Amino acid sequence: MHVDVKPHDKFEGVYWVTLEGSNRRLATKNLAPTVSVYGEALIHDGENEYRTWDAYRSKLSAAILRHLDTLPIRPGTSVLYLGSASGTTASHVSDIIDEAGRVYCVEFAQRSMRELIDTLCEHRTNVYPILADARMPEKYKAIAGPVDVIYSDVAQPEQAKILADNADLFLKPNGAALIAIKSRSVDVTMEPIDVFKQEIEILRRRHFTMVQTVRLEPYEKDHALVYLRRE
Repeated sequence: MHVDVKPHDKFEGVYWVTLEGSNRRLATKNLAPTVSVYGEALIHDGENEYRTWDAYRSKLSAAILRHLDTLPIRPGTSVLYLGSASGTTASHVSDIIDEAGRVYCVEFAQRSMRELIDTLCEHRTNVYPILADARMPEKYKAIAGPVDVIYSDVAQPEQAKILADNADLFLKPNGAALIAIKSRSVDVTMEPIDVFKQEIEILRRRHFTMVQTVRLEPYEKDHALVYLRRE
């Protein structure tokens, strides 16, 4: 079967993969060849292997498809990932940053952390698992950071505060942040757009500048990915 692989026109480490007779899909070059993390397809093009990146399983992939303008995660980047779960999106972050980068994965659920260790850490040297509560960053201060980017995807009411508290300890000066805001986790009685504005205002008061907000429908309902820079 003919395979067409092209680098993304904006984001280093991200690719478009088109199989004969199908639509093009996002992908990353597999840092652990032959290993599929969450059942994603493995695509071969010459000596290289690529992993398709499912936008219905990854909010970061959804944001790219929804026209995210800038991706601060690139080869060599150090990333603090809050709420990594079992590692679906973190695995693609690992691919993008390559061996020169690091991704510190903070996850509170023990079962998810075991899955992350089994599926990622056993095969990748740039993934560092941290079993901890992202609401208490001081507990892992000696393990993580400093980092270039914080990626936050936590299902907690104080999502903005959690990101800002971690940024105070780990984010380098002029660093970047990406936060997946889940409006229903913050306040089910508010309209999603009002929740997004509220959380962005909290981050503005904590010395962040909002660069772009991307709504994630149809991939995720009542979600937005917000890209920010630290002042």
